[in-house]
Amino acid sequence: MEQSTKQGNSLLHNKTYMRVYSAFATASFGDWFDALAIQVLVGYRWQAGPLMLALIPVALALPSILLGSIAGVAADRLNKLKLMRICDLLTALITLLVLFAPSMIWLLPLLALRSALSTLNMPAQQSLTRSLVREDQLLQASSLNGLVNQGSKIAGPLLGGLALAFLTPQWCILLNALLRGCSYLLLLSVKNIHTEEEDSKQPEALDNKIPLRTMWREGWSFMLRSRLLLNTMLFGLAGSLVIQVVDFQFTSLFRVFAPDRESLLGWMVAATGAGAVLIILILNKLKLEEGYGWKLGSGYVLIGGSIAALGLLQPGASMIWVLLIGFVLGIGNGVFMITFNYCLQKETPPHMTGRIFGIQNTVLSTVLIVAPLLGGLLVQYAGPARIFVNIGLLQLLLGLTGVVFGRQLWPVARSTAEAAHPAVESS
Repeated sequence: MEQSTKQGNSLLHNKTYMRVYSAFATASFGDWFDALAIQVLVGYRWQAGPLMLALIPVALALPSILLGSIAGVAADRLNKLKLMRICDLLTALITLLVLFAPSMIWLLPLLALRSALSTLNMPAQQSLTRSLVREDQLLQASSLNGLVNQGSKIAGPLLGGLALAFLTPQWCILLNALLRGCSYLLLLSVKNIHTEEEDSKQPEALDNKIPLRTMWREGWSFMLRSRLLLNTMLFGLAGSLVIQVVDFQFTSLFRVFAPDRESLLGWMVAATGAGAVLIILILNKLKLEEGYGWKLGSGYVLIGGSIAALGLLQPGASMIWVLLIGFVLGIGNGVFMITFNYCLQKETPPHMTGRIFGIQNTVLSTVLIVAPLLGGLLVQYAGPARIFVNIGLLQLLLGLTGVVFGRQLWPVARSTAEAAHPAVESS
């Protein structure tokens, strides 16, 4: 009763939730410091080729594909708080090992192992949040999580770029290990979360639920029958496949036109985060019910144009151009991201939401295996500038297709009526 009384207040007054949230924010901030430092270390210090750079996202994605469903079961069956503590502590220790990795042969397995811990940690964090927050406060909690993701995307690379101007990448990696340790200590200070009772009842509840295979099949069947959801997923898949070709080749590109400015990549990523945050704040005040096509398409147009513009930069290009292009890239990313997620949420019945987003995670994780390797091969044989221009133009054309044929691909008025009756009834 005391727990529920606390949750009756503002979410910011829920001390237990805010400690868990602070731990999550601390870890997210450290991750961005670390990600930038590793790219600089591998690209600038070790002079790794495009194919080696492409292996980094592959190492990060494999655990998500292999362990995603197992991680969800672990989050439901085990004590969530203890699982998060173990993941944070082990992540800090592995990050220290990353600090001493002498080459890619050692770095890639360590990154994969650390990614596996993140795969376990994320569903536990989401599940614990749900047990701490009342139903009518879930949207507020989701907004705070989104603020952390985008805020750390700005502050992490921004301060990381500043740190790299004076320190080595190893110091940024060490900082991530320390921040993970702080996250562990914050979670260690959290007490009296009454999730054990829920955990003890879960096996009985699971026996009365629909078999997992049946639920999985229903999710895929519902998505394939819904024209709007299927087109949204395919559009997102096509765009992700194109973008991921160059996503981990930014270091290769920046090494060409800014060989002596290691921190410039960090400033560009920070500008991207600033653009995304700004447009998300604006879109939150607008209605997204109509016009999925032009919003999704215009997001791709801005992303594609920015990628092509980066490919056209010449050696010694002004930092102002890099920041401006990064800012526009962030706007495009923000427009697409918030519209895509909103579309999936709004056009899916509540009892199907988890399965639809699970399908999305599976599909996009698979893309992370194929596209970066293709990008590494293309950049190695044709050079980063030409590939960035071509990939940017391809993404731009894909976005224009969404804008021009938006009414045919996303018939919003009809789809909402269809989803309200036949889809629910058939399920």
